[in-house]
Amino acid sequence: MTILASADRKCRRSPRSPLLPQKYDDADSFEVGFSGASFSGAVFNLSTTVVGAGIMALPATIKQLGMIPGLIMILLGALLTESSIEMILRFSRASKSFSYSGVVGDAFGGVGRTVLQICVVVNNMGMLIVYMIIIGDVLSGTWLDKVHHLGVVEEWFGQHWWSTRSFLLLLTTLLVLTPLISFKRVDSLRYTSALSVALAVVFVAITAGVAIVKLVEGSIGMPRLLPEIVDQASFWKLFTTVPVLVTAYICHHNIHPIENELHDQTQMKPIVRTSLMLCSSVYIATSFFGFLLFGDRTLDDVLANFDGDLGIPYSSLLNDVVRVSYAIHLMLVFPIVFFSLRLNLDGLLFPYAIPITFDSRRFFSLTAALMGFIFLGANFVPSIWDAFQFTGATAAVAVGFIFPAAIALRDTHGIATKNDRLVSCVMILLAVSASTVAISSDIYSIFNR
Repeated sequence: MTILASADRKCRRSPRSPLLPQKYDDADSFEVGFSGASFSGAVFNLSTTVVGAGIMALPATIKQLGMIPGLIMILLGALLTESSIEMILRFSRASKSFSYSGVVGDAFGGVGRTVLQICVVVNNMGMLIVYMIIIGDVLSGTWLDKVHHLGVVEEWFGQHWWSTRSFLLLLTTLLVLTPLISFKRVDSLRYTSALSVALAVVFVAITAGVAIVKLVEGSIGMPRLLPEIVDQASFWKLFTTVPVLVTAYICHHNIHPIENELHDQTQMKPIVRTSLMLCSSVYIATSFFGFLLFGDRTLDDVLANFDGDLGIPYSSLLNDVVRVSYAIHLMLVFPIVFFSLRLNLDGLLFPYAIPITFDSRRFFSLTAALMGFIFLGANFVPSIWDAFQFTGATAAVAVGFIFPAAIALRDTHGIATKNDRLVSCVMILLAVSASTVAISSDIYSIFNR
């Protein structure tokens, strides 16, 4: 999320109080008794930011690319993400900025800052719609290729008016999401965030366990190692996986809030490296075992695959545990992403107003409007693949790669090296070309469909 600290306020006329503890040079901590976050705590928080709904679409990405190219792309995404974050951190220190939008504003002024905030809003909005889609898929099921995959509520109680997708999403919004997004401080969500990570681990462990059991039994065939290219359309479709991979690693808007809380801010670089190693390991394990388990039957949202017989004892129970645990995980991650979305949108719409936490009418009006839009989007966007394509090919690419590279090329403080410029040019070239091809392929698929 974008935290507006004192060094970043030059683009605004009225002060904006930070919503998280921050360090201001050698000043005391923002909170009395707060001595700074630990290394392990920072790794935990950053990993939580990274591992979200993107993990659900990675097995489908492997299905498109094949096992070997797919796993290589996951590693490449981690390396490029580390390079982009390292650039942001280095130029933030040079400009004495305490937020992502601050360092962008230092390089490109108020216009650049505004464009970045728009990209964060679009990216976070798309991700929250994806979360709602997955929750709806788990609870009420989904239609894929004219086949209805049952949700857990339908399995337990049968099909009724109150087991429809729209009603269950409305119920989830009112009873679970609304109370969580009504907190005015992100620190109020620390316990739900810890629980969400544990539930994500449950999903990964069960998927790997089932795949290993079936592999030992010999009931799993050899996975496809390379992409299957039968015509020109199938070749260009390979590029539609790039936005999904980009979206899976987006955490740039939360880098500064985590760094600002550290007891020793020089640890941020190894924290980022450790977190990305952890997350890429989780992604590789999920992608490998997910595709190994379901093969070419892997769906865009791999959770939808857990609605039939897995071929092992207690299959039905494991299916329900996997789907319910991850749905609850997304419900608990939802307010973290929503908090950043609301903060950035408020900065765009009301740049000169008092902080949103001190204006209850604006706070709850903006919260209600955003939640209503997300609810409608989740009911009308057909699949998470479509949502990932939109956000991943546009806002996520800009937030994750284009802006960090542009900051290094702009080099307002004269600290960029030749390697920085080379990596930045490659990053922008890959981002723009992959996004262009992905968007073109999506448009072609829509008309062809």
